[in-house]
Amino acid sequence: MKPTRTKYFTHIIQWMIGGTRGGLNRARLINALNESPQNANQLSQELNLDYSTIRHHIEALEKNGLVTSLGDGYGKMYFLSENLLDNYGFFEEIWEKIGNKKKKRDEENRIDE
Repeated sequence: MKPTRTKYFTHIIQWMIGGTRGGLNRARLINALNESPQNANQLSQELNLDYSTIRHHIEALEKNGLVTSLGDGYGKMYFLSENLLDNYGFFEEIWEKIGNKKKKRDEENRIDE
């Protein structure tokens, strides 16, 4: 049975990924957590982002139901939420659009140099 995409949840994904300044980093976090659950330190190393940046984005994703966690403190592990897993195809659509926009910007910046 195919998961139901709720309009509300797709709006959350659109806003958190496509409609905010930190959307690219949030999308990278989601992508990394789709590969395997990780703690904030592991995510920081894998994505080459400051630990406090990871914590900021993880808190926003968790608050909005895209990420869930187990444990406490330094070893707290993060996972994609069941709702996000059910709607992961929609996330991938947005991720592809963001990636294409970034590639276009990068190409334009190279031309300007």
